[in-house]
Amino acid sequence: MTTTGRFTLPSEEHFAEETKRLAQLWGADAIRNSDGTHLDAAVEQLGKKIYSAYFPTRAHNEWISLHMDETPQVYLLTQRVLAESETVTVDLMERFYAEQLQPNRDADSHRYWEVIDRTTGDVIDPGRWDFDAAHDTVTIRETEPMHEYTVSFLAYIIWDPVEMYNHLTNDWGDKEHEIPFDIYHPATRDFVFRTFEQWLKDNPQTDVVRFTTFFYQFTLIFDERHREKIVDWFGCACTVSPQALDDFEQLHGYRLRPEDFVDEGCYNSTWRIPRKAQRDWIAFLSTFVRANVKKLVDETHAAGKEAMMFLGDQWIGTEPYMEGFSELGLDAVVGSVGDGTTLRMISDIPGVRYTEGRFLPYFFPDTFHEGNDPSIEGLDNWRKARRAILRSPISRMGYGGYLSLAAKFPKFVDTVTHIADEFRDIHDRTGGKPAEGELNVAILNCWGRMRSWMAFTVAHALPNQQTYSYYGILEALSGMRVNVRFISFDDVLEQGIASDVDVIINAGPEHTSFSGGDVWRDPRLVSTTRRWVRGGGAFVGVGQPSSTDWQGRFFQLADVLGVDQERFQTLSVDKYWPPVADANFITEEASGVDFGEPVLNTYPINEDVTLLDVEDGRVRLAVNDYGRGRGVYISGLPYSAANARLLERALFYASHREDRYAAWSSTNPECEVAYFPDEHTYCVVNNTDQAQSTRVQRADGTIDDFDLAPSAIAWQELN
Repeated sequence: MTTTGRFTLPSEEHFAEETKRLAQLWGADAIRNSDGTHLDAAVEQLGKKIYSAYFPTRAHNEWISLHMDETPQVYLLTQRVLAESETVTVDLMERFYAEQLQPNRDADSHRYWEVIDRTTGDVIDPGRWDFDAAHDTVTIRETEPMHEYTVSFLAYIIWDPVEMYNHLTNDWGDKEHEIPFDIYHPATRDFVFRTFEQWLKDNPQTDVVRFTTFFYQFTLIFDERHREKIVDWFGCACTVSPQALDDFEQLHGYRLRPEDFVDEGCYNSTWRIPRKAQRDWIAFLSTFVRANVKKLVDETHAAGKEAMMFLGDQWIGTEPYMEGFSELGLDAVVGSVGDGTTLRMISDIPGVRYTEGRFLPYFFPDTFHEGNDPSIEGLDNWRKARRAILRSPISRMGYGGYLSLAAKFPKFVDTVTHIADEFRDIHDRTGGKPAEGELNVAILNCWGRMRSWMAFTVAHALPNQQTYSYYGILEALSGMRVNVRFISFDDVLEQGIASDVDVIINAGPEHTSFSGGDVWRDPRLVSTTRRWVRGGGAFVGVGQPSSTDWQGRFFQLADVLGVDQERFQTLSVDKYWPPVADANFITEEASGVDFGEPVLNTYPINEDVTLLDVEDGRVRLAVNDYGRGRGVYISGLPYSAANARLLERALFYASHREDRYAAWSSTNPECEVAYFPDEHTYCVVNNTDQAQSTRVQRADGTIDDFDLAPSAIAWQELN
């Protein structure tokens, strides 16, 4: 039987009757439009809450086409060009997409651009190069033969990247390209607020303004073949302008270089250890963005409507875990749910009345086409998200895209009917409260709370060979019976380690923001962490934790972990390995464990270390007693049920909580248990598309047996 509520349905023109039917099937209490769609009057009269997508900085070409010097700008780095004589000419737009980007020919290139000899790292005197605006080239004189040169230049973004993606994906043909605009310019800022004020008057039927999103797009740059060239979901590259750079200099007392943005071609990836200039720019930008977001929110409320932010698209400057976010007054945040990690990224956001997840698949023709079964992706997405919902519930769910496409797939329609009912049932049974966590786990990296549930990510919920061995940690934790927080190295240095933290996890490859790099050369950080572990704390390191070459060690907490990595500097020093242990609490259920991309040449620092897994002369899993505490080393942890179980056991073991492990645990790693003491109930979820059986032990020792259908959830009431 279909229940009702907590569900947002997308609709479009000329689809009123089917919208009504599907709204009844899926129990929708709200209806939204999507990019490029509008709602029929008949749909608006169904008595549902109406969400209207609103794009503050696009879809008004009549304005911006007259002010093309007020589009957003980005610093781009050209291809490296080899000098074979004393003169080099660099084509600025080689490998960039001319329909998206255009060099800024208006500002003083010698003031705002930079030419660098990439062989020496020297900045070339502006007197030695000239910009040819007619051909978009830069000619450099007095170059050194066999040296490489680059130009860092400002470019206008003349096609909104998200609208561009939707345009190309859906083959919108000759539909006019939507030009974005930058509210840093007073005239455009005034236009944005005047336009919004009028829009509020013209749309009395709207209950929720779904800002998609605000002002600055995350870094999304395409190449000449329309392929993604630079993508960073956290990137602030597309936020610059000459005026903003000048204002920054006046405020901070120093001038940002183009290199502070292009960053040797790394574009300040979230994996890079953040530098002062980058942090200062983020703070500068966020202050400006939030002041103007607050105005939009206040106007929305004054019109009697709710203000909702989409966590994506132009979300730069509104990072929800930074201080001050709650002061914006937003009613809600909605985001795309790709898995458990992205669900938690949304559900844990503080300072809003409710959160909403937009589930996958998106109703676009790349998924909804003849011969494909979208219900497979739909159930897979639901299973991943459900684990996390039980630990940190969202208030609402929904989908996006073209409803007319989804309606052509009856099996998918039935699947969503089931998912929506199950979502509401979970909320009703738990009162919207999270399941009980057994341990407090802190993820330690450079970013800390600011990027909660955002570590190890390049693009939103997309797999990456170089990141999956670390991202799997978050995915495992997202549905695990632990409480998770994110702390920074600065937090530890300034405040120490909170007394309620049971386990710290430091994970990542060397010289990244996640492992920490040279911060581990600070004796205060090392000694604070050591003291905490020796006093009974637990430290889990994954990959190359605490890594930096210093004083003959690479892992600066090698003494805690019992493991270090040979860097080809001490090959003449023999290393003696203890035998691999026959059994340990961590590996009691280990089967099919995948340690991901290999970390080469890891070795035990002495023979007192307990080795649990070794392959090809490298340690993949080890434990080490350290005073009253313990260290655990894991070389990598992609997400799987087996790996999640291994990590869970490692956390309980490292924190000396083995005696608390059995209660509310499933004997089958493919199934997980969520216990709700206030509601006197618990549930078991089958995280697979196959039937599963499992046994659950309650806290009092009672054993319950379950046979679960594919993707099923079973509830057990407690006396």
